[in-house]
Amino acid sequence: MNTPGLLKCGGAVVALVIVSACGSAVGDMQVASSGATLNASYVGSTLFVNGRPVTAARLSPLPRYAELVPDKSKSTNYEYIFNHYDTYGSIFDYPKSVGEIGEIKGAGGQGCTNVLYGYGKKIVWNAGRTNDLIDEYEVPDKLIKTLSLSYTYTSSCAMNTSGDLAVGVLLGNSSGRGGQVVIFKNATGSGKVYDTPLAKEYFDGYDPSGNLFADGTVSSYGFMLVELRKGSSKFVTVKTSNSPKFPGSVQWDGTYLTVFDQDTSETYRYTVSGTTAKLKNTVQFSGVGDCAQTWIVAGQMYCGDAGNNDGDVFKYPAGGSPTATFTGNFDVPLGATAARK
Repeated sequence: MNTPGLLKCGGAVVALVIVSACGSAVGDMQVASSGATLNASYVGSTLFVNGRPVTAARLSPLPRYAELVPDKSKSTNYEYIFNHYDTYGSIFDYPKSVGEIGEIKGAGGQGCTNVLYGYGKKIVWNAGRTNDLIDEYEVPDKLIKTLSLSYTYTSSCAMNTSGDLAVGVLLGNSSGRGGQVVIFKNATGSGKVYDTPLAKEYFDGYDPSGNLFADGTVSSYGFMLVELRKGSSKFVTVKTSNSPKFPGSVQWDGTYLTVFDQDTSETYRYTVSGTTAKLKNTVQFSGVGDCAQTWIVAGQMYCGDAGNNDGDVFKYPAGGSPTATFTGNFDVPLGATAARK
C-alpha cells in the first residue's frame, strides 16, 4: 500500500463494534460503543448511522480522522470519496498523490458522473447532501445545480449517455418502503417516479444501450437485481446465475454489467439476455473492510471503504489487494466516483 507521511492523525476517535449485516433479525441492534459520536444500529439487514439508513453493509471499529493538506494540486483528474450523508466529499488527485487535497462541504452519500465508467467530463453528481436533494458540481468543487425529490432517504445515482439522471430511494416516506427510482430527463425538472420490485434500492447503473439496472433487497432482506429497459415504463426482475449476498455498486465496465457484493468483496461480471444475467467471471478483492460504492476506470477501481474508513485503489479487472490507499478526512465513506476538468 501507498501511505504518505504528509498527514498526521488528530481529532476525535469513534469506536464502533462490527456486527454482521447478513442476519435476518428485525429490530434495532445497538453497535455503537458508549460515548461514541456516531451511533450505528441495524433494522433487519439495513445499517443505520445516526438514525439514517446507509448503503454500507458494515462499519470500521476505529474511524480515522486527519488534518488536511492544502490544495496545491494542478491536476485535471479528480477522485471523490463521499462520506456519510450531509457531511463532506473528500477530493483526491491520484496518482499524483494519495493525500486528500480538498473537500466539498455538506456532500455525502453516493456519487456519479456523466460517463458509464472512467473519468466524467467536467461534472459530478452527489446524492446525499440532504435527504431530498441531489447536487451537480463543476469539477472539482463548484456547486452549479440542485434537483429535489419528494423522498426521505435517497441512495444511488447514475447517468446515461443521453444525460438522463436516475436517483434511487433506499427508504420511502410514511410507509417506510423504498425501492423507487426517480429519473430526471436531461437532469432537469421534477423527475418521474418508477416503482421497482425492491423494498430498498441500494445502487444503480446504466449500460450502453440505455437500460437501467438497480440492486437492493426485498422485504425478506434477500438480494435482487432489477432492470428498466430503455423505453419501458416498468422495472422487471433480472435473475442472476449466481447468488449475490449483499447489494453493491452496479456499473458497466466497458465489457460487462458488473455488480459488487459487499458481503464477499467480489465484483460479478455479467452478460444480460432478456431477464437473465449470466455470470462470466468474478473479480476478487482482499484487504477490504466494506466497499460501499465502487467506481471503475480504465485499469482501476476506486472504493469508498466504510469498513476501513478510507478510500482504496485496486487494479481492475485483476483484483487482489489495494495498490494504494487514500488518506485524509473520512467519516463513514459511502460513495466513490471520478471526473476530470
